[in-house]
Amino acid sequence: MTGGRTRHSRSDFALITLVATTRSGSLHPGHVEQPESEAILDICRQRPLAVAEIAALLDLPPSVVKVLCGDLLDKSMISIKAPGAETEAPSVALLERVIRGIRQL
Repeated sequence: MTGGRTRHSRSDFALITLVATTRSGSLHPGHVEQPESEAILDICRQRPLAVAEIAALLDLPPSVVKVLCGDLLDKSMISIKAPGAETEAPSVALLERVIRGIRQL
């Protein structure tokens, strides 16, 4: 499936990286070598899914899904949205306001 590769040259795939099929991926079904890659395109046409969700739905190891997604990304058949950096995490004050709001419910 991955030709013996354990990671893709683009190592920015995290388990929570969102994957969506692009227009190119939607318009050219059947233009990928592996049926697993075609399955990734199929399930991501409906809505973006995390790498971990794709792995679970296809019953594949996440490392394999990352390599296959990297190949699809190279062909512009998918787009990805990587998780934000930790510096973008919400502030403690914001989290405390959310907790107070939930308690008031």
